[in-house]
Amino acid sequence: MVSQLEKSMEGLIKVFHNYSSKEGDKYKLSKVELKSLLQGELSDFLAASKDPMVVEQMMSDLDVNCDGEVDFQEFVVLVAALTVACNEFFVESVKN
Repeated sequence: MVSQLEKSMEGLIKVFHNYSSKEGDKYKLSKVELKSLLQGELSDFLAASKDPMVVEQMMSDLDVNCDGEVDFQEFVVLVAALTVACNEFFVESVKN
């Protein structure tokens, strides 16, 4: 039987490759693909940001090797950071 964590990991991989396979290198997200992923999967996060340059800033922050694309390892950093932030919010809301 597949665990909940294994299903989550599989889902993360599938989401990444669903968006990364649309143009160019099918194993990396272009800026257009990253924006599409953020709009499709994290629309509330994007809506909460009032910065019109949020995608460009995220691309710059995530693209550690400066190749103009976000690979899976760089993408996982985004997911991990957002997950940590959500957990911190959850913990604080439970305390109050």
